[in-house]
Amino acid sequence: MRPEILYSLFQPVTRLAGVGPRIGKLIEKVAGARLVDLLWHLPSGVIDRRFAPKVAEAPDGAIATLTVTVEAHQPPPDRARHRQPYRVVCADSTGRIELVFFHARRDYLEKILPVGATRLVSGRVEHFRDQLQMPHPDHVAAPEAFADLARVEPVYPLTAGLTSKPLARAVAAALAAAPDLPEWIDPAYLARRGWPGWRAALAAAHAPESAADLTPTAPARMRLAFDELLAGQLAVALIRAHTRRLAGRALAGDGRLRAKATAALPFSLTGSQSRAIEEILADMAAPRRMVRLLQGDVGSGKTVVAFLAMLAAVEAGAQAALMAPTEILARQHFRVIAPLAAAVGLPVVLLTGRGRGKARAEALEGLASGAVPLAVGTHALFQEAVDFKDLGLAVVDEQHRFGVHQRLTLAAKGRAVDVLVMTATPIPRSLLLAAYGDLDSSRLTEKPAGRQPVDTRAVPLDRLDQVIAGVGRAVAGGARVFWVCPLVEESEKLDLAAAEDRQAILARRFGDRVGLVHGRLSGVDKDAAMAAFAAGETDILVATTVIEVGVDVPEATVMVIEHAERFGLAQLHQLRGRIGRGDAGGTCLLLYGSPLTETARARIKVLRETEDGFRIAEEDLRLRGAGEVLGTRQSGMPDFRLADLAAHADLLAAARDDARLILERDPGLAGPRGEALRVLLYLFDKDSAVKYIRSG
Repeated sequence: MRPEILYSLFQPVTRLAGVGPRIGKLIEKVAGARLVDLLWHLPSGVIDRRFAPKVAEAPDGAIATLTVTVEAHQPPPDRARHRQPYRVVCADSTGRIELVFFHARRDYLEKILPVGATRLVSGRVEHFRDQLQMPHPDHVAAPEAFADLARVEPVYPLTAGLTSKPLARAVAAALAAAPDLPEWIDPAYLARRGWPGWRAALAAAHAPESAADLTPTAPARMRLAFDELLAGQLAVALIRAHTRRLAGRALAGDGRLRAKATAALPFSLTGSQSRAIEEILADMAAPRRMVRLLQGDVGSGKTVVAFLAMLAAVEAGAQAALMAPTEILARQHFRVIAPLAAAVGLPVVLLTGRGRGKARAEALEGLASGAVPLAVGTHALFQEAVDFKDLGLAVVDEQHRFGVHQRLTLAAKGRAVDVLVMTATPIPRSLLLAAYGDLDSSRLTEKPAGRQPVDTRAVPLDRLDQVIAGVGRAVAGGARVFWVCPLVEESEKLDLAAAEDRQAILARRFGDRVGLVHGRLSGVDKDAAMAAFAAGETDILVATTVIEVGVDVPEATVMVIEHAERFGLAQLHQLRGRIGRGDAGGTCLLLYGSPLTETARARIKVLRETEDGFRIAEEDLRLRGAGEVLGTRQSGMPDFRLADLAAHADLLAAARDDARLILERDPGLAGPRGEALRVLLYLFDKDSAVKYIRSG
């Protein structure tokens, strides 16, 4: 149960005065639906109204607070009142300024700006046709009332239809509702850092005095970031401790099947593949449950490592299953595994959502009886109808496409199941720690022998005709080409090439040799388009990022990515990894729209300099921040509201160490600090971790 002290913060924002259903929906869109979400919605800018020059000294574009006398009202003629603005002429001893209002009510303006009165007006000053003006002042007040105005105002991220005033009022009300909470940070660490208490930190973060107070290293922001990181690391440590306490089983094979499979491979294992297999086998042979992450760059040979681990489980008398997030990826794993399984004399089945009829029934019967020791599939593997006789190892590919819940659901199909999680998305160490702190980690850092480098070039979009001509020459020479577009259909908001339009344009030149694949196609149509491309029936495959993960066509040697500046670094690296997988090298053309932003320029520069996925991942984190890397909002990755992993890496390490120490000293979180830490877990929605707290 959530502690009573937090009840006020978990009320819906619509409980606040002045926040009805319409405003509530907009606040929910930009910040969240509860008062606590408003606390985490920190300012992104600051407006300083302390600058108070004379009228003649007010510079163009500056936010200024002026003391003026109202001289005259100049309403537009009735026939033009919807087209022309209402002007109020004001002055001080140095010059005149016009206050400009569009769609204004005359009676209201005459009331707040009576002729002859002295008023303080605050807003952005502009020069227009040698006339000084202030369009729509943010504040107008009599001198005696101006003392109540905040001279420094926070600027909050907004959404269409939501203005700053109702949001600022809602945030202020949420801050007023925030209770005094018991301190959960170690007092000595708090003193050493010189941080304020939780409530004081919130107040300071929402009342910045300058741009320096908005930086990730401002004391109030660091304190709140540490709170968020500590809650995450404590939750991960609790889940990890719980997993370690669960009864495990030792799965130690005799190596006979692995020896046969290794002999059947057309290549030798790389050094990092051999090391990863040793680490995995050691975990499997231990009497506790394995939960290990296998990280490997595109084309580094993760499937083979996973298959050898699966064979170790079979050698020990158990079954093994590999689960992938998409049908395309599941079928690709199956294509790699099936011939290797045949070489060692083992049956393997493929289970996806499309399987029907007799073949599916036989596959299910084989898994339930134990006659089939190996399975590959999608989330269909953890449907109720699927039973294993004795599942010993579950391999989960592209973990960030699944939640922890799905990982555990597959593991629940057996007794004390070992779990191996794979990802082809290189994850920065800090993000790895934050997202996968409950996993041990192995890395594949080498590419298989014979893999050629990819020549990466950046080309402006206005040279599109030359690129198409170059693609024509490549196709004439026997090449196959991926052409990636960011959208499925034309968007009015974003000037992006759409896959369907691009395919139509290319088909006019290259005829029916141009295929199309995108996320809105049915599974059958996607597979058909991919199969046609792999078989050489089409030479060019126009696609969205549906091809980002796991599509393997060794004959593809050219990759064109339109509007490369719209993609993240890690995503561009993943896409580039689709080519150069055979004996020939590859060419990747990054088409960009001008002008490039500094971030986009830096991204393209890094991609041209290196094919090292781990260096690229670190740069991606630095350039975009953790909230964007891997598209964390859609994935199982943490979505930080307060912490910035690029800036707060030291805080993450400190939070991890603190969480370990806390559970060593007080595994039941029963002491005074433990009670405060329980509140922290609930405050950051880590309710699911609380149930793993050791009792007694």
